[in-house]
Amino acid sequence: MILLHLLPILKGLDALPRVTCPNHPDAILVEDYRAGDMICPECGLVVGDRVIDVGSEWRTFSNDKATKDPSRVGDSQNPLLSDGDLSTMIGKGTGAASFDEFGNSKYQNRRTMSSSDRAMMNAFKEITTMADRINLPRNIVDRTNNLFKQVYEQKSLKGRANDAIASACLYIACRQEGVPRTFKEICAVSRISKKEIGRCFKLILKALETSVDLITTGDFMSRFCSNLCLPKQVQMAATHIARKAVELDLVPGRSPISVAAAAIYMASQASAEKRTQKEIGDIAGVADVTIRQSYRLIYPRAPDLFPTDFKFDTPVDKLPQL
Repeated sequence: MILLHLLPILKGLDALPRVTCPNHPDAILVEDYRAGDMICPECGLVVGDRVIDVGSEWRTFSNDKATKDPSRVGDSQNPLLSDGDLSTMIGKGTGAASFDEFGNSKYQNRRTMSSSDRAMMNAFKEITTMADRINLPRNIVDRTNNLFKQVYEQKSLKGRANDAIASACLYIACRQEGVPRTFKEICAVSRISKKEIGRCFKLILKALETSVDLITTGDFMSRFCSNLCLPKQVQMAATHIARKAVELDLVPGRSPISVAAAAIYMASQASAEKRTQKEIGDIAGVADVTIRQSYRLIYPRAPDLFPTDFKFDTPVDKLPQL
């Protein structure tokens, strides 16, 4: 019975007029969205003009002329927030109808966002800003946001500044994603001290019952050498030197960053691309005296640390003894 009732409707749809080219009725017309014309691909005849575009209308309805956001229904949905941040912003009125007789705006722009969501939104913006400053990819930002949400909802770090928690979460996310950054690098792009980030780091690991892999000299070597504009041969030599020094237990108790800096100094001094302790220290974030202390530990075994295929510009016995 339902199909019998639909037959007249279907016949009516087939009977609707169809725009075709009079010379080529079987040709599939091409639609020019910019001009609003329908053109026959065979002869180029404009069959229809002023065609209504039924696609998305990317127009900004805000009075803010500087914005580049083509949307008109607020920000995209954020699954990390409790209500998904589904809200609408009302632009400032300009006409007389937007104000009452006392000059007050008729349309009040009130966002129904809780204080916790507002705090998380501010933290997410701070995390994105810090990540942009040190060129971190989007996946690390997403992991950092998730870590911050877990810590914030547990309320295990009450009394700590949200910026400090966000900085520590960014440090943890970098290590979990295999692209670790030093505390000094995170501290340089945030407004929090290195000591406070370290405290929050330990508290977060304890609160979330998670762990991070131990950092090694190889985690920083490629980045440090790249920032120092050192060739691939020097980078490979420095990586080999640092790995052998750890295997031979020449640098007990030394941080991987200081060992990496000392290995880069030794490899660069043996090559044509020499770098000073200060240049390496500025990139690695360690003091000159720290590089010297680690260098003195590995210098006595220097002949055993270099790879066999390394091309020396300065012989091992001519390396600086410091």
